[in-house]
Amino acid sequence: MYYQIFKELKLLILKNKFILFALAAVFTLMIPFAVAGCGKDKKVIKINEVTHSVFYAPLYLADALGYFADEGYEIELTNGGGANNTMSAVLAGAADVGFCGPEAAVYTMIGGDKDAPKVFGQLTDRDGSFLVSRKPEPDFDWKSLAGKDILAGRPGGVPLMTFQHVIRGLGIDVNYVTNIDFNMMTSAFEGGTADYCTMFEPVASEYQKAGKGYIVGSVGEQAGAVPYTCFMAKSSYIEKHGDTVEALLRAVTRGVKYVYENDSADVAKIITKYFTNTAEESVKVSLDSYKGINAWVENMAMKESSFNRLQDIIEGAGELSKRVNFSDLVLTETADKIYKEVYAK
Repeated sequence: MYYQIFKELKLLILKNKFILFALAAVFTLMIPFAVAGCGKDKKVIKINEVTHSVFYAPLYLADALGYFADEGYEIELTNGGGANNTMSAVLAGAADVGFCGPEAAVYTMIGGDKDAPKVFGQLTDRDGSFLVSRKPEPDFDWKSLAGKDILAGRPGGVPLMTFQHVIRGLGIDVNYVTNIDFNMMTSAFEGGTADYCTMFEPVASEYQKAGKGYIVGSVGEQAGAVPYTCFMAKSSYIEKHGDTVEALLRAVTRGVKYVYENDSADVAKIITKYFTNTAEESVKVSLDSYKGINAWVENMAMKESSFNRLQDIIEGAGELSKRVNFSDLVLTETADKIYKEVYAK
């Protein structure tokens, strides 16, 4: 089962404590140089994101508009390139907060970690990927995927499991290509692997703009609501840094409010700097696409019904050895409080 990967990662981390301590010492020595000129009271939240995408626009907006600064924090973003890598960073202490699919926290809790990360905020409520074909298909029908080779993610990850859920609902069979790292799927597709590939924005739009492929459908629109990307941290971190958790949730909730209340063209002007070599128009198109499927939740407190649906999807993919209690894994009180505060409800 996929959760065994996280058990193995934990063992690897424990066996290599000396290396981790040595690295920690190196980073400690580097800290004075990293914060030079920023003031001794600077507080940083180290966030490892599963991938870098316009799908996470509210997070980047919160940074660009100074919402984190308003809370007395700055964020340090790193790219995990997959939920397993993001969870590894959290377990090893390389990241304070993991930003990825909640399945990673489910597997870790099932694996018996005594300091298992808990989910304290949900940002996205849909799959954020788009299905890309090698040829134009203006009359695309999802059932036409029968028998085709699909690049949609790695086993046990929400991207692949959500896609599998869609295919099961259609009553068809496809051939999944699952031996390619998440961050390498687009390159593999460009190199000739598979008939279709799922891509996040702005990669999908840029890929289409370059004439390399054609967007034919939204996986999120087809799959429906599912808690897709969430913020999580070790239980011990949350207990010690409740003020940090609250600050993060407040900043990102304000980011969600801003993206929904402002024109995509204006938002694109603000966040395009987070996407090197990506045209502002592509970012704008990406924002419109995500607004069109209501990708972001206003209240970042996950609902139990959504969590149960996620477990249904994981179970349907054959990746769940046992179910996890919502109250054991998910924290909602702070997110609920922030939502009422930001939206004055």
